[in-house]
Amino acid sequence: MSTHEQTEMNTHEQADTGGTQQVSVGSERLTALGASLRLAVDGHYAEQRAHLRELLSADGTFLRDPSMSVAEARDWTRGAIQALVDRGRGGAGFPTSVGGDGHVAAAVADFESLALTDLSLTVKVGVHFGLFGGAIVSLGTDEQVQEFAPRVISLELPGAFAMTEVGHGSDVQSLETTITYEPDTDELVVHSPTPTSTKTYIGNAAEDARMAVVFGQLRVAGADHGIHAVLVPVRDSSGNPAPGVTTGDNGAKGGLDGVDNGTFRFEQVRVPRTMLLSRYGGVAEDGSYHSPIDNQNRRFFTMLGTLVRGRISVAGGAAQAARKALSIATRYGMQRTQFTAPGRDHEVVLLDYLAHQRKLLPAIATSYALAFAQDGLLQDLEAVQSKPAGERDQRAQRELETRAAGMKAVTTAFANDAIQTAREACGGAGYMAENGLTELRRDADVFATFEGDNTVLFQLVAKGLLTNYKEMWGDLDMFGMVQAAVRTFGGTVIERAAARPVVERIMATAQGRSESESVLERSWHIAMFEERERHVLDSLAQRMRTAGQDESKAFEAFNATQDHLLMAARTHTDRVILESFIAGIDRCEDEGTAEVLGRLCDLYALSSLAADRGWFQEHNRMSANRAKAIVPAINQLCQSLRPIALELVEGLGVPESLLGSAMLRD
Repeated sequence: MSTHEQTEMNTHEQADTGGTQQVSVGSERLTALGASLRLAVDGHYAEQRAHLRELLSADGTFLRDPSMSVAEARDWTRGAIQALVDRGRGGAGFPTSVGGDGHVAAAVADFESLALTDLSLTVKVGVHFGLFGGAIVSLGTDEQVQEFAPRVISLELPGAFAMTEVGHGSDVQSLETTITYEPDTDELVVHSPTPTSTKTYIGNAAEDARMAVVFGQLRVAGADHGIHAVLVPVRDSSGNPAPGVTTGDNGAKGGLDGVDNGTFRFEQVRVPRTMLLSRYGGVAEDGSYHSPIDNQNRRFFTMLGTLVRGRISVAGGAAQAARKALSIATRYGMQRTQFTAPGRDHEVVLLDYLAHQRKLLPAIATSYALAFAQDGLLQDLEAVQSKPAGERDQRAQRELETRAAGMKAVTTAFANDAIQTAREACGGAGYMAENGLTELRRDADVFATFEGDNTVLFQLVAKGLLTNYKEMWGDLDMFGMVQAAVRTFGGTVIERAAARPVVERIMATAQGRSESESVLERSWHIAMFEERERHVLDSLAQRMRTAGQDESKAFEAFNATQDHLLMAARTHTDRVILESFIAGIDRCEDEGTAEVLGRLCDLYALSSLAADRGWFQEHNRMSANRAKAIVPAINQLCQSLRPIALELVEGLGVPESLLGSAMLRD
C-alpha cells in the first residue's frame, strides 16, 4: 500500500454504512474491499497514481463541459495543461538533470491518470511532453537535451511531433519529407517536395506549436541516410508561421475537440546543422555523416524503439477511459430500475438482470486483467529505458517493443468496445452528452490509430514471435519475414517473463491429478491459452514455409496468411495478459481481495475461451463437456460478483468526482 493511502486509511476512523465497511482514501470514502482492490490494481505505481488522483479531483479544474465549441475546447485545454505545469507535473519522465523526476514510467502513469479527466487534455499532454519532449530526450544529444528540455517542461516552448504525412502513416521509412545538408552554409534544408509529403493530423500544429520535431529523409553529400528527426521552428513568439512554413487546421474531427490537429508544409526551410537530433546519427562540423549504428534499417528501428513510451501511454490511456465508462454504467445500473417482477415490491434494478451483468462484468474483469499487464509493461519500460542508450539490453528492448505493440492493439480495441457497451447499457441516458459516455466514445475512438494502426501492430508482434526476438524488425522485409518462418520449427517456447514462477508452480501442482471437467481450474486456463498460442504460431510458420526461398512469392505468402498473423499476435498477447493477472493475484497479500481477484481472473479467462470455443473444438483442444460448461460458469461468476459491483468499480480507481456524469447526481 502506498504511504499516502496507508496514512489516510490508518488515521481515519473506519465506518460501517449500510452494512458495508468504509475507509477514507485521500479525500474519498471507499468500501474497504474497493480500497484494497484499487491498491492491487494500481500496482507498483500506487503512490503516484493516488497523488495524481487527488490533484485532478480537487476542484473540477480538469473536467471540461462537453457543450463547449471547438474553439472553446481548445482554449480550455490550453488552460488545463498550464494548470498541470503550475502544479509541478511538467517534468514527469524527464531526466533529473533538466528538472524532471528521472522516472521514465512516471510519465506514462501520469498520462493514464489524466485519461480519467478529459482525453483532449490527455492527448495534448502526450503530444507536448511525451512525443515532442520525449523525442528530444530520446533522440537528441546530451547538449540538445540540456538546451531544449527545460523549456519543454515549463511550457515555454510548445511543441509538435511531425511524423505522419498525407501519403504515409504506418510506413514511416517511406516518408517523403527531405532533410538535406548544405555544407556551404552549414545548414539543413527541410522541404516538402510533393503534396503527399504534407505533415498531417499533427497535434498542436493548427495553433499552438512553436517548434516541431520533423521526421524526414536525411541526405548528406548526395548519400541517403534514411529517416532522421530535426527540430524546426514553425511559429514565432507571436504565433505567426515561420518563413517557409505553411500551417493548416484539420478542422472538425470525430472527437478530441480540445486538440488543435493540423498540417505543416516546408518550403526550403533552413535550420542550423545542430538542430538535427543526433544521438543515433548526425552531421559533423566537417560535413561528414556519422552514426554509432552502421546498418540503416537497424538504426531506424533503434530510433523508433526509443519512442516506445508513446505506444505504452496510448494503451494505458485507453484502458483508463474504458474504466471510466464502465464505472459510470455500473453505478447507473445499480440505481436505475426497470420493470416489475412477481414477489418484489419495487421495480428490478438493472444490474440484477443477468443480461446486464453479462454486458458489464466480463468487461470489468478484462479491465482488471489489462491493469496488471500494463503494470508489468511499465516495469519493463523502466528497467530497459532508465539505462543509458548504449547500455540497454537489445533483446529486452525488442521484447518490450513487441509487448507494447500487442498491448496497445488489444487495449485500444477493448476500450472502444467497452465504452460502446457502457453507452448502450445506460439506454437513452447514455446518449446524453452531460452523462459523459458519448464524449468518451468520440475521444477514445482514434486511440486505435494513434501510435500505430492496430492491424500493423499485430503484424509486428507476429514478426517478433517468428524470430524469437533474435533479429530487429527493421531487418525483416516481407521476404525476410517469410524466411524467418522457414527457420522457425515446431515446439515454440512459451516465455512467461515475470509470471514464470507462479505459473510454473500452478502447473506443477496440477500435474498428476486426474483431469477434471471443471472449467474453473486455473491450470486448465493456462494450458488452453498456451496451447492456443503455440499451435497458432507453429501452424503460421508452416504455412509461410510454402514460399520457400522464392522471393517472388513472398508477398503472396505474407498476404495469404495475414489473418493467421493477427491471430498469432492476439493469442500471444492474451496469454501474456492472463499470466500477468495471475502474477498480480499472487502478489496480493490480503486473502479476501485475492479471492475476488481470482474470480475476476476466472471470468476474464473464460470469456476469452468462450470467444474461441469453435477453434478449440475444431482443433480437438477442448472436450464437448467443457465447451458446454463455459457459458453457465460465466453466468455463475457474474451472479456471484453482482453483490460487490460497487467495490469492483471502486477498485478500478475512478473517483466519483471525476465521473462527470449528471445522471449519477440525480
